[in-house]
Amino acid sequence: MIDTNVVFEGLTTRGGAAGLVIDAWVAGMFQPFVSNALAYEYREVLEGKLSAKRWRRLRPVLGALLRSCDFVSIHFSWRPVSPDPADEHVIDCAMNAGAVVVTWNVRDFRMAERTLGLPVRTPVEFLAHLSLDEPR
Repeated sequence: MIDTNVVFEGLTTRGGAAGLVIDAWVAGMFQPFVSNALAYEYREVLEGKLSAKRWRRLRPVLGALLRSCDFVSIHFSWRPVSPDPADEHVIDCAMNAGAVVVTWNVRDFRMAERTLGLPVRTPVEFLAHLSLDEPR
């Protein structure tokens, strides 16, 4: 489960770990998960932060990425578990999918990691685990 900060950086900045996570996503090296709330957040953030021209170029890319995801229905919620209420839907998605959260903002996910056992990785850590063939 890829947090929005990684998607944004991976789609807008050349090189770097976030870009490699997006490349691995496109290559089918892992199965990404997304909830409706997370998909809408991806769109809102990209559309809101990019110029209209750049958003028009990236919108089909985002659509292709989302089509490759398994959509997760949120049956259970563990709120509140993050100091940032905006991250709660990310935790709900990951917990319902049984997935790892890949984020640059690991601090806001530490309580979920400790109390719920939610695996949280930076993009660099996630890429290292991918190279070892760790699932999800």
